[in-house]
Amino acid sequence: MKRFAPQSGFTVSAHRLALDPNATVMGRLYSHAGAARAAYNWAVAHVTVVWWQRKAEQSYGIPEGELTPWRSWSLPSLRKAFNEAKRSDPRFAGWWEENSKEAYNTGLVNASAAFDNYAKSKKGKRRGARVGVPRFKSKRKERRSCRFTTGTIRIEADGRHVALPRIGTVRLHEHRPDLRARIDAGTMRILSATVRLDRGRWFVAFQVEEQQPLVKVARPDAAAGIDLGIKTLAVLADSDGIVSSEPNPRHLDQEQKRLRRASRVVSRRQGPDRRTGRKSSRRWEKANRVRNKVHHRVANLREDTLHKLTTRLAAEYGTIVVEDLNVAGMGRNRRLSRRVADAAFGEIRRQLTYKTRRHGTRLVVADRWFPSSKTCSRCGAVKAKLPLSVRVFECDICGLVLDRDENAGRNLLALATRNTSTIRSTGTGVAGDLDPTVVVGTKPRGVDRKTRTTRPRHLARAGRAGGTIPSPRAGTETGDRQQDTRTQLALW
Repeated sequence: MKRFAPQSGFTVSAHRLALDPNATVMGRLYSHAGAARAAYNWAVAHVTVVWWQRKAEQSYGIPEGELTPWRSWSLPSLRKAFNEAKRSDPRFAGWWEENSKEAYNTGLVNASAAFDNYAKSKKGKRRGARVGVPRFKSKRKERRSCRFTTGTIRIEADGRHVALPRIGTVRLHEHRPDLRARIDAGTMRILSATVRLDRGRWFVAFQVEEQQPLVKVARPDAAAGIDLGIKTLAVLADSDGIVSSEPNPRHLDQEQKRLRRASRVVSRRQGPDRRTGRKSSRRWEKANRVRNKVHHRVANLREDTLHKLTTRLAAEYGTIVVEDLNVAGMGRNRRLSRRVADAAFGEIRRQLTYKTRRHGTRLVVADRWFPSSKTCSRCGAVKAKLPLSVRVFECDICGLVLDRDENAGRNLLALATRNTSTIRSTGTGVAGDLDPTVVVGTKPRGVDRKTRTTRPRHLARAGRAGGTIPSPRAGTETGDRQQDTRTQLALW
């Protein structure tokens, strides 16, 4: 399938808007989100039931050629099978016509992608953590969302309402006539809309193709090195010799007292029990909503703080240098995991990545093994060890005494003027450039060996269900590619 490519001078971005639905519209939103979840669960059962059937047949000694045929999980095959089953399946026959077809398509698309990710992970073709077999989504825990790609998707002329297929007109929480004006001017086009229940409120995210105006930064020739931390959220050292710091608000710590009190109230109520089928009481639901509001307040405050910080940095400096932190590994430290998650280092880098591209500036990412804290910013000497408890850097060669975070910020700033053998840069100085990050150079650690062995790539092997499953594109329906069953993956 040919991938979508934006027009020349246009970029693909998203605008997330809060909704204020009435009772009728809210019921339709919940219904569409539930339909997407039901379609996803149907697709998971539709594919995996054959895996277990073939496993049982193999245990009976049935030859390979007489086993139950495989079922493809490609999107065309799932759509065809679902359209045939929805009229007769008792799980859908009585209500599937109440929702838009896009709701069911959302679940099928997600299921197809989940099986693709699982297959690639088993073959070692997918980066990141190992992906497990797709599982059913729980009605109580799953995030409710639905994506619309066809039908009536627009922002009304008053800039206060949006129109969605089968859901109708929904009032926006904010007045956004600017978006409607850009659509009328031809500088923005809506591609899709995704509604999602997040933090107790419904949002709609419009994926748009828009023409981004180039906004010049305040100091295009200035550079800044940013050292992220827990004690101080960010220490900035710029090319003018000015060192400033951004305090860590620690929103979660500030709300711990209220959160503990709310959690104790919830624990004293009669909650749901999936083992016995017991439903939660009204008092538990009320107490749970109070506790959720505390979490939502912390998340909103954190999001506001990070957006203000990254927007100010991207609008001021022409070059920004940050570290490639192993946030997942830092989160496994049981003493610091909560504060690392509260600081949201990964979110800071993500926001800086797209905001620097929007301003046409450069974001330099230092190598993960670059010793920014252990290197003297004056003479370049590198310490062998520098525990986290030592907050002041003292150089044994030149006698420099400096705060360790400020010293790290200065070392990161120096990377902006070095050669590219130890850095990697995102963006090319052109607004809207979405080229992938290019990694160059080697690790400047000063050692020739790794500190630990790396786990080999995940090999295909039999597991719980045994046997093999076919390629995601194996099938006989229109639009599927034929593949030999001998090339099937050995999964489960």
